[in-house]
Amino acid sequence: MELTGKRITLGVTGGIAAYKAAELVRLLIKQGARVQVAMTEAATHFVTPVTFQALSGNTVFSDQWDPRVANNMAHIDLSRDADVLLIAPASADFLAKVANGLADNLLSTLTLARDCPLLVAPAMNRQMWENAATQRNIATLRGDGVTVIGPARGEQACGETGLGRMIEPEDILAEVIAFFQPKHLAGKKLLLTAGPTFEAIDPVRGITNLSSGKMGFAVARAAQEAGAEVTLVCGPVSQPTPRGVMRIDVISALEMHTEVMQRAATQDIFIGVAAVADYRPATAAEHKIKKDGSAAPPIELVQTPDILADVAALPSPPFCVGFAAESQNLAEYAQKKRAAKKIPLIVGNLIQDGFGGDNNTLILFDDNGQRPLSPAPKIELARQLVAHIANLLENR
Repeated sequence: MELTGKRITLGVTGGIAAYKAAELVRLLIKQGARVQVAMTEAATHFVTPVTFQALSGNTVFSDQWDPRVANNMAHIDLSRDADVLLIAPASADFLAKVANGLADNLLSTLTLARDCPLLVAPAMNRQMWENAATQRNIATLRGDGVTVIGPARGEQACGETGLGRMIEPEDILAEVIAFFQPKHLAGKKLLLTAGPTFEAIDPVRGITNLSSGKMGFAVARAAQEAGAEVTLVCGPVSQPTPRGVMRIDVISALEMHTEVMQRAATQDIFIGVAAVADYRPATAAEHKIKKDGSAAPPIELVQTPDILADVAALPSPPFCVGFAAESQNLAEYAQKKRAAKKIPLIVGNLIQDGFGGDNNTLILFDDNGQRPLSPAPKIELARQLVAHIANLLENR
């Protein structure tokens, strides 16, 4: 429940995407937020206030003159009691009003009167989004410190396809969660690896491991939440890419090494989370190796490149962080790996504690000794790791 205790006023404006706002309320509540909904009159033509009242458990407001508010100042009360004001969907008309300081209904008035941050999720036809007037309004809003979430590209209710579709409720939720995270790494460029590698024996077989990539993707998400510009080089996994993260898919250790070394010199931070195969077949068979009753064919193995060591050995290396997944003697092996690669920080874990799962138990090893992190979901551990890296960068 990553939004426990957060108070969110959700503004819903007129547009077919208003139906998605109902799911957004459900997701926000599930994450522990208290949600107060305010609607424009146009929005009530798409989804009724009763729906939002049932989902949020709170009275829904749409009338600027609603007598249920004791002081008849809903436009003041609804923003003073909020940690953030989120408008989703935000129509072209409503964005124009906010950009130009207009206040002709409850929602536009409370937006103008707010003393909390404003997030908007635009939703409109592609032509309306691309219109020069809308783009001027968006530029004005961003200049005023408003966070603009989306829009996405895709099919629209009118039958056209293009940019202007409201991003999905799950993605808006992720953006809201990210908004509340401390921006420890604002302005930093961060490169990391995640997942396994696959070293081909023949066209269908290979050497790999059971890494799910979940820890690496959690670190990528946490770094992006902390304000970093994140590039993720990942092996063959099916994890969804965190919003705002640039993803590069690779298969083998050689491919991962190439992609990393092309970018590492321009980065502030490199984190090697991937479970890279230590060895690969010297040659891969062109065709599938057939079992014909004779002895098993010999497979000659050669070492793969040491990506972390090569990045750390650059003339001006980024701040390097390694991961050590061990089955025993964690402290001994992790410290030995940190010393051998000459890196400031290594993150250790026992594979029986989290390999492939959603939770993990980590120990951070640096010049100050070791710092154990209590068992927790991987995203929580990733946020603690990011905060620790930021602290080491600030004090080095």
